[in-house]
Amino acid sequence: MYRYLFATTAISVILAATPAAAQDVPQDEAEIVVVAGGLEPTPAAPAYAVTELDREQIVAAPSGRIEDVLSSVAGFQQFRRSDSRSSNPSAQGVTLRALGGNATSRALVLLDGVPTADPFFGYIPLTSLAPERLGSIRVMRGGGSGPFGAGALAGTIELQSADMATLGPISASLLINDRGETEASAALAQKLGAGFVTVSGRWDRGQGFFTTPKDQRAAITSRAEFESRSAQIRAVVPMSDTLEIQARGLVFDDHRTLRFDGADSTSSGQDASIRLVGRGDWQFDALAYVQARNFSNEVISSTRFVRVLDQRNTPSTGLGGKLEIRPPVGSDHTLKLGADFRRSSGELQEEAYSAFTGNLRSRRRAGGTNGDLGFFIEDDWSLGRLVLTGGLRADRTTITDGFYLERQADGSVSRDDTYDDRNSWTVTYRAGALFRSSDMLSLRAAAYSGLRLPTLNELYRPFVIFPLVTQANAGLDVEKLKGFEAGFDLMPHDGVSISLTGFHNRLEGAIANVTLAANLRQRQNLDAIKARGIEAGARIESGQIRFNGSLAYTDAEVEGAGFASALDGNRPPQTPEWAGSATLAWLPAIGWQLAATVRHTGAQFESDQETDRLPAATTLSVFAEIPVGGQFSLVLRGENLTDETIITRNAGGIFDLGTPRTVWAGLRYGY
Repeated sequence: MYRYLFATTAISVILAATPAAAQDVPQDEAEIVVVAGGLEPTPAAPAYAVTELDREQIVAAPSGRIEDVLSSVAGFQQFRRSDSRSSNPSAQGVTLRALGGNATSRALVLLDGVPTADPFFGYIPLTSLAPERLGSIRVMRGGGSGPFGAGALAGTIELQSADMATLGPISASLLINDRGETEASAALAQKLGAGFVTVSGRWDRGQGFFTTPKDQRAAITSRAEFESRSAQIRAVVPMSDTLEIQARGLVFDDHRTLRFDGADSTSSGQDASIRLVGRGDWQFDALAYVQARNFSNEVISSTRFVRVLDQRNTPSTGLGGKLEIRPPVGSDHTLKLGADFRRSSGELQEEAYSAFTGNLRSRRRAGGTNGDLGFFIEDDWSLGRLVLTGGLRADRTTITDGFYLERQADGSVSRDDTYDDRNSWTVTYRAGALFRSSDMLSLRAAAYSGLRLPTLNELYRPFVIFPLVTQANAGLDVEKLKGFEAGFDLMPHDGVSISLTGFHNRLEGAIANVTLAANLRQRQNLDAIKARGIEAGARIESGQIRFNGSLAYTDAEVEGAGFASALDGNRPPQTPEWAGSATLAWLPAIGWQLAATVRHTGAQFESDQETDRLPAATTLSVFAEIPVGGQFSLVLRGENLTDETIITRNAGGIFDLGTPRTVWAGLRYGY
């Protein structure tokens, strides 16, 4: 109940403040600029490999999904190739730079400054992140040192909600595809004093496609049916010409069926945040948030086709906040000081059933509480064409209240484990240099370290993808990254930009699902995963033509000893060597856009044993927007037009498939 009180209070504070703010604003209040975001990036931000996506790119994804948008960024990777309509929500981990397949995100994903990862699992609720609600995306690769930097092991993905000027008073879209599936969204924006409030919603539903190949289907085989709904309210009000208050509430609900009738999963959440941003001489960004999430999943036996596990309830709560201060220290320096805090708590509640009798075998509960308190300092020093930057973070991580309880069907206790509380301090760093050798060429280099706390899911929750069982491990340690990079950004001509970055990362204590027996795995800390590679990007704007391309090559391998010695030199699972994306767009007139996107993902392995290969896949997708009168536009989209077979899972020759050829058509208003 407190989460709803928090959300109501946050919005009420803004609404109550609006009249007072309006009274303090002079008659020419239009001169007050509503920024509606956080503090501006510092001068040295380009010292790290950064990619920015604008509104035009975000709303032109052929699938309309946020993961499709982000796939145009070199080095971006999901745990599996499935999108958020046909994957299990708990497998929606994202990472950068091929640091190894993991359902937990190794990249920090922020929405309006708030971490979005699920408090229990660490996955990203992709269906709640509607692209049409966003104004911009900024991706910074490499370990983080600033606010919430403890989660930015592989980098940071910053999503910024669109403001009123971007959305317009009313915007909406409705599309249908060749399977009869629908995608509907709408947004309203209204002035609120000198600021604004936006209300938006999205509803996706459909019968889905068969993720099971035709020759492997059974009578119980099901399409990947899906239905997801989300709604967001956001208010931004300037209290003065240098002070702005922001509040946001988000609710979402997602239902999916995977492979078999009855193999249903759900994820839901209610998030609220309030933020105060000051842009005076003493700049500051103060943020507080609360998240309430839940997850459920039913597992169906792939041999007897009956329910064997009901993960009926996994409630979790996330609390956190940050304070960042930038004191006035002179025009040559930008100093950042601050602290942040995150606390995650949750509990698994599930029942196991006999595959032969259907009777209840056991009831299980497991969970705990994780925490992170971080302090950071970072300074940029401008010396003409040279900018130097350096920062330190100190994090106190805690793992407490861990337990696992299992009762037999008759109520007798078969296992009752409680785990010792743990805490530790870790210091990480980030440093870089940017040299603008000319107006056309910038050279950059950086070194960094980072950490990630194991999630409650990794510590305490076993899971089954029948017949494969993966055990939890309450003794997992934190992951620690060390890396460096160097590259350049070249602008040889107006409208042309090229970037190239070489990097070397070593992830010590990488958490992976390690094979113990034919149908048994356990989460373990590996010695390390080493990843080195090259990322390239190009953007060209010439008249009516736009081109955006990215390419990533990564040489990644496991360093193993002891129990993992058999893995030494193996390529991490779910990690391709090559991945690339290229989009060519034609904008012949205002409101018009015709675009085609080619994406390639190289071959990769399903398991740590370098078995069960997933073949390479290359897809062609298109997007078209054509004005038809007033503010209406016709939208046509095509996914995987060549109907490439995309294998997303290979369990000993039992396959799951990705999105087949799909064609969409519909209308947009006011975009």
